[in-house]
Amino acid sequence: MANTSNRFAFDWWVIQKRIVYLLVALVVLCGLAGGAAVYVWKYGNPLRNVGTTIKPPGGARFISFEGDVRVIRAATRETIVPGGDTELFPGDTVQTQASGRARVSMADGSTLLVRPNSTIIIRDNASDDNGKKTNVHVVVDSGQMSVRTENQPAGTNNVVETPKTTSKIGEQTAASFGVKPEGTEEIRINSGAVETTSRSGEKTTFRAGDYVAINPSGTISRPQKLLDMPLLAEPHDLQRVFVGGNNAANVSLKWLRPQSGTAAFYRVEVATSPFFVADGIVIGRDQLASTEFTANDLRPGVYFWRVRATAASGQASDWSDPKKFVIAARGTGSNVPVSDLAAERLHGSVYLIRGRSSPGTTIRIAGREMLVPTAGTFQIQTTAPAGIGEITVEAIDPQGNISPYRLSLSGNRSGRD
Repeated sequence: MANTSNRFAFDWWVIQKRIVYLLVALVVLCGLAGGAAVYVWKYGNPLRNVGTTIKPPGGARFISFEGDVRVIRAATRETIVPGGDTELFPGDTVQTQASGRARVSMADGSTLLVRPNSTIIIRDNASDDNGKKTNVHVVVDSGQMSVRTENQPAGTNNVVETPKTTSKIGEQTAASFGVKPEGTEEIRINSGAVETTSRSGEKTTFRAGDYVAINPSGTISRPQKLLDMPLLAEPHDLQRVFVGGNNAANVSLKWLRPQSGTAAFYRVEVATSPFFVADGIVIGRDQLASTEFTANDLRPGVYFWRVRATAASGQASDWSDPKKFVIAARGTGSNVPVSDLAAERLHGSVYLIRGRSSPGTTIRIAGREMLVPTAGTFQIQTTAPAGIGEITVEAIDPQGNISPYRLSLSGNRSGRD
């Protein structure tokens, strides 16, 4: 009986000790809860903005780029080739070579277009926590850069600096800034308004349709009427021109006069490169008074062409958007094989056309075309007109032979015409 009584007393002591521990833990938790309640009452909820505030990106970002584009990091002076996720921070430099151009998005929603052979520096690209106030400051060191702004909240600053001027860009504005090797500069205002301060401190506001030049000493000229770029008319984009008996073709190039400003003469260029690098220009003709020019003796190949206007004052327009045409042989009548043609509906009247053909074959669908790569497979996205049940796919080989194929948009493959 004595052993049984001792075991019962030991079990009773363990139970009482656990209760004490629980009571102590409860007191500590109550103290913590009370302290947290006092903190929230005095300072507010520290987690109230978690998950609701989205901070703007830390740097400017590339929207797109092509050709030879380089970024020089301010912190390390390292030169890198940008990628899709490359950010640009204050002090970073963007350089485009003759074949390069880049489009950059800034913190205030504005867009920069850096043209070939240009150098710009990001000085500032800051935004406050709610994204309603930003400071954007870009330096055009050489070449040409266009800027386009959207609506700007009060307190937003968008500044473009050149060696001789500092310009504040208004909202809903499209303007371009050029810095030439000989030390002159130019500003074009396509829409909106720009407040420009010269090196001497003189402020002038320029508006849509204005063009001003800055001489090497920094003096800003009186505004002139902006000379628009010419619009290309013929040949239309992607047009195919066949060679004659001498295995060459003569192509009549035609364009429209600028819609704004008066052109005194034009310059036309034909090149094998879409970037119009010096080595790729096959025809360059200046001082043309008329709006057409015949490019003679062009051999089979792919060509790009563009036109620029110049006013009597010496003001030169921007280059027109280039167009592409193809000089091709008439072919030998051979069939250009295409297999596994299929149409996949993406949404609405938009389809993805897939197939196989020989590498180097040109596939053309509704005005869009591509070269079949080495793998031999291709895919082109196209939009079909309403009510159309089939489309025509054209296959063109390097010898100029063309074979059309009908493709049903219902998913059933069709044969050659």
